[in-house]
Formats: sequence, structure tokens, C-alpha cells
Amino acid sequence: MILLHSDCLVFKMNNGESVPCSAETITVELLGDAAELIDPEIVQHAAATVLYHFKTDLGKTVVSVQEFSLALEKILRGFGLSIVAADAAPEPLRMAEADLRLLACESGKGYELAFFSRLREELRRRLDHEPQVLRFRGLRGCVKQLTGARRWCGRCRRLNDQIVDYLRGCLHEEKCARPCGLVVL
Repeated sequence: MILLHSDCLVFKMNNGESVPCSAETITVELLGDAAELIDPEIVQHAAATVLYHFKTDLGKTVVSVQEFSLALEKILRGFGLSIVAADAAPEPLRMAEADLRLLACESGKGYELAFFSRLREELRRRLDHEPQVLRFRGLRGCVKQLTGARRWCGRCRRLNDQIVDYLRGCLHEEKCARPCGLVVL
């Protein structure tokens, strides 16, 4: 068996091939053009940290490129940098959206009482799809429609706050399988 240099690991490539390489060299390769934008000292420290983690903490000398890039990404985030591997396309957010003005219209003559009941039903229906972000739009128009106001007033502001607080409370009470952000526009 060949003895690896102290700053090297054996990298398993996606095609199954294993290649010994220094951690700093593979770091520069993974970062690509972004490596030129980062202070070289930070790149050295990040590579050394990831190397130490795999060799000392985990006792590994053979790692996949994906394992190394994920660890490197985490370390660089610790330095305050936002780096995403070039081959790893970010997963799009699962988003659910509802129109508050439409819900106000559908509430008919029941005004606020029917509206809040309808709003809770809509929130539950949207949460069934397990979104990462739940967005309700049309708040201002909804409030003006429910209050019958032509111009924004104190009553509108109070109802506006009431709707937002109600949505927060409903979301908090629902048993979501995954965390879900709430946006009300």
C-alpha cells in the first residue's frame, strides 16, 4: 500500500475511479472560478479543516467528492461565505399560495366571521401539500373589502393585524410534518 502524504486523501469520483489528491487542490477544483474571489488563506484553512475532520475525527482516508464538497461548503459557511457546489443545483422551494381577496369575496355576506373560518380551511388545505413556504397575498385589498373602507384607516390596520396574528396562530396549532414559513403580503 502506498503511504499518502499528510495533506492528501483518496477521492472516490462519481465514475467510480479513486484518485489521491491534496485537500487544497481538490478544494480549488471544487470552487472553480469562485476560488479567485476568496482569500487564499481562507481556502487553505477550509481545506485543512475538512482534511482534519476526515482524517482525525472520522479516521477516513477515502472519501467521495460529494462528502468532501458538503463538508467544505459547511466550513465556508462558518467563515461567512455562501458557496454552493456548481454541480448541485439548489432544490426549488415548495411553495403554496392563496389569495386573501378571493377568500374575502367567497365569504360573501358573512364578512369577518365567515372569512376567518374560510381562512383556516384554506390554510389547512394548503398545508396538506407540505410546502416549505405558505404565502397569502392580497392582504390590503382583503382588509379594505371586509371593512368596506375606501381608504386605509385605524379599523383597517387593526383587522390587518388580526388576520396576520390569526394566520400565525393557526399555523402554530397545525401539526406540520416539516417546518413551514409564512408570508403575508
